[in-house]
Amino acid sequence: MIVSQTKRRFILIVFMISTFAIGMTEYVVTGLMTQFASDLNVNLATTGLLLSIYAISVAIFGPIVRIVTIKIQPRSLLIGFMIVFIVSNSIAATAPNFEILLLSRLLSAVMHAPFFGICMSIAYNLSTSDKGPSAIAMVQGGLTIAIMLGVPFGSYLGGTFEWRYVFWLIVIIGIISLIGLFLVTPKQKSEVPPNIREEIRVFKNPNVLMILAIVVFGFSGVFTAYTFLEPMLRELSGFGVNEITIGLFLFGLGAVLGNFISGKTPPPLLTERLVLSLVILAIVLLLFTWLLPFKGIAFLMCLLFGAGTFGTTPILNSKIIITGWEAPSLSGTISASVFNVANCFGATLSTLFLNTGASFKLITSIAGAMVLFGMILTVLTYKIENNKILNQQSG
Repeated sequence: MIVSQTKRRFILIVFMISTFAIGMTEYVVTGLMTQFASDLNVNLATTGLLLSIYAISVAIFGPIVRIVTIKIQPRSLLIGFMIVFIVSNSIAATAPNFEILLLSRLLSAVMHAPFFGICMSIAYNLSTSDKGPSAIAMVQGGLTIAIMLGVPFGSYLGGTFEWRYVFWLIVIIGIISLIGLFLVTPKQKSEVPPNIREEIRVFKNPNVLMILAIVVFGFSGVFTAYTFLEPMLRELSGFGVNEITIGLFLFGLGAVLGNFISGKTPPPLLTERLVLSLVILAIVLLLFTWLLPFKGIAFLMCLLFGAGTFGTTPILNSKIIITGWEAPSLSGTISASVFNVANCFGATLSTLFLNTGASFKLITSIAGAMVLFGMILTVLTYKIENNKILNQQSG
C-alpha cells in the first residue's frame, strides 16, 4: 500500500510522536535513579529493576500480545495500545511506593513491542523498497529524540522539582499521540488474512536467528553500560544536575544523528555497515569510563555513545524485518521484543556486577567486549549471506 508523500509524512510524524512518548517512558528512569532511590526508600541498585523488569516484560508479552491480536485491524490496535499507555503512566505518576511504580512499568511494557512492531510494519509497507529502512528509522527516530530531549529534560524536571511531574508530562504527550492516531492512521486490510502458523516459521529462518543472536549477545552490551549512565556521570565526572542534563542531551543528540544517518543505508549494504557500527561502538565503550573524569571529553563520549548505539539499531531492525519476510505481521514485534531482551540482559548484568562491588570501569569494559562479540557474529552473518548469494548465482 503506497500513499502520497505528504500523507506518508504525516503518518510517520504521528508515529514519531507516539514512539517519542513510549521511548521517554522506557528510558527516562535512567535519569531519575537517584530520585527514585531517595523518595521511595530503595537502594540505587534496586532501581535498575525499573529498566530490567520493563525490558523482560516487553520481550515476553510483546510477541504473545501480537499473536493474540494478529487478526485485529492494526489501526484499532494502535489506538487501544495508546490508551493502555496513558493509563499506565497515570498510575506511575501517582504511585505511592516502588512496587506500584514497578507495576505501572509492567502495564506499559505489555503494549510496547506490538506498538513499535505495527508502526514499523505500516511505515515499511507505505514505502517503496529502497525507502523502507529510512521509514523504519523515522519510527525509531521518535525514540531517539526522546533520548535526546525527553530523558535529559525529565532528569532536569525530576531533579529540580519532583519525578512525578515527568510521568504527567508523558501522559499529556500520550493524549496528543492518541488524537493523532485517530486522525491519520490508515485502515489496512490484508488481502490474505494473517496466518499465525505460517508467521511463526520465522523462528526457523537461520538469517533471522543470527540477527537475533547479534542483538541479544552483542548489542546488549550497550544496556550493560547505559543503565547506570547517570550515576557514572555523577560519580566519575563529578557532574551536578545541570551537567548531567547536558550529558544525557548529548547522548540523545548522538542517538538522533546516528539513527537518521544509518537509516539511509541501502539494503544491500546493511550487514557491511553493521560491522563498522559495532566496531566503533565497542571502542567507545572500552574507553568510556577511563575518559569520564575529563569533563570536556566526558561530554564528547556521551555524544559518541549515543551515535554508536542508535547508529546500529535501524540497521538491525531493517535486517530483521527484511529477512523475516514470512512474518509480515510479527517481524516488527519480534524486532522490538528482542531489543528489550538485550535491554533486560544488559541491565540485569550491570545490576549484578554493581551489587557485587564491581567498578563502573569493569562494567563498561565488559560491555565493550560484548559488543565486540556481536561484531564477530555479524562477520559470520556477512560470510553466510555472501555464500548464499554465490550459491544462488552459480545455481
